[in-house]
Amino acid sequence: MIDKGKTVPALEGHLGDGGTLSLPALSGQWVVVFFYPKDNTPGCTNEAKDFRDLYAQFRARGAEVIGVSRDSARSHANFTAKHELPFPLVSDADETWCKAFDVIHEKVLYGKRHMGVVRSTFLIGPDGRLAAEWRGVKIPGHAQAVLESIPSA
Repeated sequence: MIDKGKTVPALEGHLGDGGTLSLPALSGQWVVVFFYPKDNTPGCTNEAKDFRDLYAQFRARGAEVIGVSRDSARSHANFTAKHELPFPLVSDADETWCKAFDVIHEKVLYGKRHMGVVRSTFLIGPDGRLAAEWRGVKIPGHAQAVLESIPSA
């Protein structure tokens, strides 16, 4: 787990367009990394759309937004196209990103226990250090709260 103020590891992941994204390549700007359980589910869709709708404001503050889930790159490509998402989605099928940020925990769904992604968001500063974190996120107003935590450029 990455503690606030500590340097975030040099993670890299596959994108829906066939490319890759690495955190070190985004050095020098704010980076919002939001983890969500699954493409095209109601809550995850609403969260992605909230970040989409505020994306221009994130960019105006010098921030990039990245979504991460364990879905395949192909699933991400479809999700991105269907909802016109302007930011990259990282496919974390091997759970490298999820483990680095410690977002996989036991969950209960319909009385059954399973290991799943706990909706969480992390703000990485231009210096590559973890500046803020939100765990167990409730979607309404969350993207706006993350935006407001980034200093105006």
